[in-house]
Amino acid sequence: MKRSAKLSLRIAIYMIALLALLASMFLAISYGAKELSMFVVWAAVFQYDETLTTHQVIHELRLPRVIGAAVVGAAFAVAGALMQGVTRNPLADTGILGVNAGATCVVALCFAFVPSMPYLGLIGCSFVGAALSTLFIFALGSKVPGGLTPLRLIIAGSVIAAMLGAISTGIAIYYDLSQDLAFWFSGGVAGIKWLHLKFLVPIIVATLLLTMVLSRTISLLSLGEEVAVNLGGRIKLARILAVTAGVILAGVSVSAAGSISFVGLVIPHISRKLVGVDYRAIIPLSAILGAVLLVLADLAARMVNPPREFALSAMVALIGVPFFLYLARKEKRNL
Repeated sequence: MKRSAKLSLRIAIYMIALLALLASMFLAISYGAKELSMFVVWAAVFQYDETLTTHQVIHELRLPRVIGAAVVGAAFAVAGALMQGVTRNPLADTGILGVNAGATCVVALCFAFVPSMPYLGLIGCSFVGAALSTLFIFALGSKVPGGLTPLRLIIAGSVIAAMLGAISTGIAIYYDLSQDLAFWFSGGVAGIKWLHLKFLVPIIVATLLLTMVLSRTISLLSLGEEVAVNLGGRIKLARILAVTAGVILAGVSVSAAGSISFVGLVIPHISRKLVGVDYRAIIPLSAILGAVLLVLADLAARMVNPPREFALSAMVALIGVPFFLYLARKEKRNL
């Protein structure tokens, strides 16, 4: 395929993905415990009238929730793409590797010992938890002869995730926080408000811009360290920055929406199928498709048995688990 045709195809894919995101967001705002017409949604978004109850419902409840789902979905998807590119592991995902579990564990500790912590402090602590679990996973996986293979990385991540999950559950039971922490364990965006988005959006957008700067080197890393060195990639710095960006995206997202796995596993693979192996194309498309997936998953979670809500992490897992098993079977010879 000629370069110009390839570029045109990518632009068309991006445009379709953006239209799908806008359509899914309008659908998610329209449907809920009370169904609202598209005209009401349009008026509430662009001609807000605080005297109308329907406008208040959209502006104070549904709009921040949907925007939060889109931002968090983009963050989890790009974090997964970064992990897969840096580790050259097609099964890598912040949930599977235990990064989300580390962030959730520290959130549990914050609820137990500093219950009045402001949201910005919770974001910082969640990032620290994600960073510590990541360092522990890489250290555990690399202490065996032969280095950190994809299989060892998955095993190390699963072990750490199980341990941290048990600790979080123990904290919740001992300090009688099960009800408060149920949101972070099951995952969800119902609690996201404008105050959360005020901190959440700038951090995630800034980190996504950093990943775009790193995208060329990540593409080289995904081809192998020797290839990256020969082609002039600054390997060590790029790897550190990419992992840090992934940890920030995961940690901040967990602080807002709890532990949601498989978004970062499924979406990067779909993006590669659509735009190829260049991370300069994969990262922006992963962000858009990750947003679409989580917005639609949240909508489905609300529509299963209204007014009750299905756990968002379980809804995503219905897609992610079969996809993970398919990939594991496909890649078993390389593992």
